[in-house]
Formats: sequence, structure tokens, C-alpha cells
Amino acid sequence: MKPGVRKFALTAHVTSSVGWLGAVGAFLALAVAGLSSSNAQIVRASYIAMELTGWCVIVPLSLATLLTGLVQSLGTTWGLFRHYWIVAKLAITVLASVLLIVHMQIANRMAGVVSNTTLGSGDFRGLRIQLMADAAAAVVVLLVATALSIYKPQGLTPFGRKRLDAELDRPETKAESRWRMVVGIAVVALIVFVLIKHLTGGGLSHH
Repeated sequence: MKPGVRKFALTAHVTSSVGWLGAVGAFLALAVAGLSSSNAQIVRASYIAMELTGWCVIVPLSLATLLTGLVQSLGTTWGLFRHYWIVAKLAITVLASVLLIVHMQIANRMAGVVSNTTLGSGDFRGLRIQLMADAAAAVVVLLVATALSIYKPQGLTPFGRKRLDAELDRPETKAESRWRMVVGIAVVALIVFVLIKHLTGGGLSHH
């Protein structure tokens, strides 16, 4: 990518990544309030806010982080499968996004419950603890991904070493690089769309 485009893509990726981490932190705070508060109105507001925050903020930011990360990898010399730290970060992002969508079903259920009844301190305690634990684990995972981005541990994958050897003989053309980036983004976007379609069953429309 040209320098201006590269900086724009980097800005978009950093913004979505930091926003994702911050939104999950807010989700954790709401989960703690919903579990520990004795005020029925606070409990009700917490779980309703968790559902809205999850679908309207966290899920879009997680997908934006994944897509902008792909652009960064495929549009620069870093590549997508050349370095172990990038592969690890990709795996973390994809897994976190999928698990997020799966566990949002619990937030949907709790929001539906508090919309129709008042929760006692012991009602649905297992699900409420799970929401808090999942959010705390997500914060840790996202911090690990952030650390990988900053420290960039060295180490080429077998594919990366093979690509490096090939590039020393014949540099990749701009057209080839652009085509590889487009195909990679299209494939991952299709996979993400299929996962969302099957895991959410329509998201908020069913609640």
C-alpha cells in the first residue's frame, strides 16, 4: 500500500482494536454490577445495556478489528502467515470474535429475563457469573493480542521462510500483491459472515 493508505489502515486498525478492548471493559463493569448490586433497577439496566453494548458496539468493533488487521497484513510486507506473532494474533482475533457471538446468546437471555421480571440475588446466578467470567477472560485475551502487536516477537513460519526465499529470486509485483490481498479479505469476510449467520440466527431480531 502507498504510505498514506497504509497510515489510514493502521489508524483504523488501532482505533477498532482499542475500542474493542474498551467496550469489553465496559461490558465487564456491567456484568459485575448485574451480579453484585442489590438494586433491582441497576441489575435490570445492566443486563439490558450489556445486550445493546454487545451487539451494537463490541461485535462491530471485533469484526472491524479482524478486517482492518487483514488489510494491514495482506497490504504490507508483514504478510498474513509469514510471522508466528501475526498467525497467533489472527487466531486470537478470530476465536475471540466467534466466542463473543456465541456468548452473546447468554446476554440476550438475561436481557429478556430482566425485561419481564425482577431478578433476586440468587436467580440465574450461574449465567450471571459466566457473563462476568467470559468478559474478564476476553479482556485478558485482548491484552495478549495488544502485547503481540507491540512487541512483535521474531520468528518466521515455514511458509514465511519459503516466501522469503522466493522473493529473493523474483519480487512480487504490485498487481499480484493487490490481488492476494483482495482474495484473502474476501475469503475471510465470507467465513465471518457464514459464522455470524449460523451462530446468531438473526441477532437481536429474535429477542
